[in-house]
Amino acid sequence: MISIISINKLLSLINCYQVCLISSLRLLHSLLFSLIAMDPYKHRPSSAHNSPYWTTNAGAPVWNNDSSLTVGTRGPILLEDYHLLEKLANFHRERIPERVVHARGASAKGFFEVTHDISQLTCADFLRAPGVQTPVIVRFSTVIHERGSPETLRDPRGFAVKFYTREGNFDLVGNNFPVFFNRDAMKFPDTIHAFKPNPKSHIQEMWRILDHFSHHPESLHTFTFFFDDWGIPQDYRHMEGSSVHAYTLINKAGKVLYVKFHWKPTCGVKCLMDDEAIKIGGANHSHATQDLYDSIAAGNYPEWKLYMQTMDPDIEDRFDFDPLDVTKTWPEDILPLQPVGRLVLNKNVDNFFTENEQLAFNPAHVVPGVYYSQDKLLQGRIFAYSDTQRHRLGPNYLQLPVNAPKCPHHNNHYDGFMNFMHRDEEVDYFPSRFDPARHAERYPIPSAILHGRRERRLIEKENNFKQPGERYRSWAPDRQERYICRWVDALSAPRVTYEIRSIWISYLSQADSSLGQKVAHRLNVRPSI
Repeated sequence: MISIISINKLLSLINCYQVCLISSLRLLHSLLFSLIAMDPYKHRPSSAHNSPYWTTNAGAPVWNNDSSLTVGTRGPILLEDYHLLEKLANFHRERIPERVVHARGASAKGFFEVTHDISQLTCADFLRAPGVQTPVIVRFSTVIHERGSPETLRDPRGFAVKFYTREGNFDLVGNNFPVFFNRDAMKFPDTIHAFKPNPKSHIQEMWRILDHFSHHPESLHTFTFFFDDWGIPQDYRHMEGSSVHAYTLINKAGKVLYVKFHWKPTCGVKCLMDDEAIKIGGANHSHATQDLYDSIAAGNYPEWKLYMQTMDPDIEDRFDFDPLDVTKTWPEDILPLQPVGRLVLNKNVDNFFTENEQLAFNPAHVVPGVYYSQDKLLQGRIFAYSDTQRHRLGPNYLQLPVNAPKCPHHNNHYDGFMNFMHRDEEVDYFPSRFDPARHAERYPIPSAILHGRRERRLIEKENNFKQPGERYRSWAPDRQERYICRWVDALSAPRVTYEIRSIWISYLSQADSSLGQKVAHRLNVRPSI
């Protein structure tokens, strides 16, 4: 048997080791504190600086992270248990408001490299010459459904790219469809509400969608993508992207061109049929996110080629549609795709929350050499995105590392919620003889002279049915059949009235007479235009 003396020696030895260990931890913590204290304002909170023991958010040591502070062994809990209250309060707030649209998404990082010389078209620094690389972060997303929804649902997909250029951030925010359901920002909230679940039952219902868009025949072109095989991409790697909107390019001489951007995956476009989507969605509701993450982790880096179409504003009247109408595509035989560069995603995000949930895009973020057009939907988005980000993330959302520019920047935007920018200036106004800050060098912007009445009106050249008909006729018969079947299913949904069916059949007939007749025949509705 072990003697009592031996046990005491053993306990003494253990106690000695504990004292040494605690002393070492304190020394390590003291050393870390000394390094940070040299210049505390250069220290950025990071898990790389973790203390070896538990602390409060303010850095105070916590000796018991298992038990609440109570009166007696059972309670009640004391209000002075700050550590408990802090822990609960942080937990309550660890989810930020969900995006109204594009709630479900996945992000990855990489670079954009210019491969073709387009310096004669734009003075944008990041496009200045072949070989120039710009770091990027890209977010892919579904549009309508909630953050926890399956990625196999029939839905447009977001394709948003943030370029961290030397002249500030350029956010190219688009979709996998090259067109949109409406052409005016005034209609956007109604469009989204129609697609969202019924506010009474919280169930997405087709009658609401078809009822709303029966008033907007311009939506038919986007439905040729929505009800087509494109409606469910196989994953994000096999998906095209489009700016949807026309922007403008400006070169050093001040020459202005309209431009549309197109992303083409090097591995091709692949989509899921409805039965495949049901099977995959039932097994893994995050299949596209997992595919993107696993592919990058395995070194199979996704890549897209960037092309653009350009148009001289002087020739826009030659077309039978308005080139700034987002329900229209530009004909590639007249305005061919011009290669620009390549996008490579070679790094997964380090943290999903900080680099996906807090990642914020804004079409208003352009750089010298790229500017807006008079597209009415784009004009509305210039305000809408920044406004929703301020609501969702706070007024200082651009200070978050994932959103902040990587180039030197300076302004006098001060204070507000969650401002963590350290400043030691005494001058917070402009201009000042005490502050060397000055205006940047002037760069060109479009200088077209605008004139007209103050009014609310539709565009003049709607031409709602030509392009949907051309797209339908370009498909093989089996693809046409699947498209017809999806329309028949949609128009057969509960609460879709005879009037709504008749209106949609008239739209389909105006796009292509045989298409309207086939859908009408299967629904026992007489087609009439």
